[in-house]
Amino acid sequence: MDSETFEKSRLYQLDKSTFSFWSGLYSEVEGTMILLCGGIPFLWKLSGQISGRAGFGPEYEIVQSLVFLLLATLFSAVTGLPWSLYNTFVIEEKHGFNQQTLGFFFKDAIKKFVVTQCILLPVTSLLLYIIKIGGDYFFIYAWLFTLVVSLVLVTIYADYIAPLFDKFIPLPEGELKQQIETMAKSIDFPLTKVYVVEGSKRSSHSNAYFYGFFKNKRIVLFDTLLEDYSALNKEPAEGEDGENEETKSKTKNKKQGCKNEEVLAVLGHELGHWKLGHTVKNIIISQMNSFLCFFLFAVLIGQKELFAAFGFHDTQPTLIGLMIIFQFIFSPYNEVLSFCLTVLSRRFEFQADAFAKELGKAKDLYSALIKLNKDNLGFPVSDWIFSMWHYSHPPLLERLQALKDAKQE
Repeated sequence: MDSETFEKSRLYQLDKSTFSFWSGLYSEVEGTMILLCGGIPFLWKLSGQISGRAGFGPEYEIVQSLVFLLLATLFSAVTGLPWSLYNTFVIEEKHGFNQQTLGFFFKDAIKKFVVTQCILLPVTSLLLYIIKIGGDYFFIYAWLFTLVVSLVLVTIYADYIAPLFDKFIPLPEGELKQQIETMAKSIDFPLTKVYVVEGSKRSSHSNAYFYGFFKNKRIVLFDTLLEDYSALNKEPAEGEDGENEETKSKTKNKKQGCKNEEVLAVLGHELGHWKLGHTVKNIIISQMNSFLCFFLFAVLIGQKELFAAFGFHDTQPTLIGLMIIFQFIFSPYNEVLSFCLTVLSRRFEFQADAFAKELGKAKDLYSALIKLNKDNLGFPVSDWIFSMWHYSHPPLLERLQALKDAKQE
C-alpha cells in the first residue's frame, strides 16, 4: 500500500470511528430517555387509542400490537434518518464511495420501509397468535415458526426482494463464466446461475456471495468487484434510463475491481464457506440460540414484576414481553454471544482462505485482498483486542500472513 492510499484509509477509518461513537452515544441516550420518560407505555396507550378509533377494542391485542410496531419502526426510521444522511452524503461522499443522489436515497428509504412492514407485520401477527394459542409448549411452536420464516426469507430474498432495490443480470457468456462453472464443478458445488448486481449505482464498495438450498445454488457478484464490468471504470453511456439518471452524474471514472483470476480466488474463498459447512453451522447455532431464547421467554413471561418495571402495571401485552425480554433482559447474554460468534467468524474466514489455497488460488487471493482493501479504503493496521471484539473478518495483515507461505510456494 502506497503512502497516499494509507493516509486515505486512515482518514476514512477515523471518520467512521467518530461517526460510530456519536451515533452510538445518541442511541444510548435516546434509549435511556425513552425508558425514563415512559415512552414504551405511552406508545402502547397511543396504539390502543388508534386501534380503538378503528373499531378494535382492548380485546384485539394483536391489532394494537401491530399499530405499536408500526409506530415504533416509524419513529426509529425518522430518528435514524439524519444519521443515515450524514453517513451517506458526508462521510461516504467525502471519501468517494457514495453514488446516490438525494432523490434516489429517499426513494430507496421509503421502499425499504414499505417492504419491511409488508414482511414484519404479518410475521409478527402470526407469531403473537401462535404464542396466544400454543399452551404450555408455545415456545416450541414459536421457534418452529421463526425457523420456517427465516428459511423462506433466505430462499426468496435474492430472487424476489433484492431485485426491488438493485438490478440483477446474468453474467454474460465468456471466459469468466466458464472458469466459475469449472471451479464449481470441481468441488461439486451445484451452481445453477451466476448474476451480476449493479451495486455501483448505490456505492463503490464491492462484495460477492452465494445463496440457495440443496441443488439450486446461485452466485452473485457486485459489478464493482469485476474490473471488466464495473461502471466506475467506464464512461457513462448516452441515453440512460430515468433510474440510472439518478446516479450516473455521481459516477467517478476510477479504476477498481479485480481481474478474472482474482475474482475466481475470491469465489474460491466464498465457496470454501459452503464446502466446509460454515453456512450450515451458522444456521444451526442461530436456531439453537433462538430455541433457548424462546424457552427462557416462556419461563419469564409470567413475571409481572418485569412488566411493572417498564411501566405496565395493569396489563402484560405479549409483544411488550418479547421486547422487554429479548431486547433488555437478554442484553448481557447477547453481548457475550456476539463476541463468541465474532471469534467463530474469524476462524471460518481463515479456513475459507486455506480452502482457496488448496484450490491453488493463494497468489491470486493474496493480490485480490490487497486490491479490495485498497478499493474499499480498509485500514490494514488495528489493535488486536479491538479487532478481536469488533471485526468479524480478520485484519488484512493477518490474512496475508496466513497466505504468504503458500504464495511463495
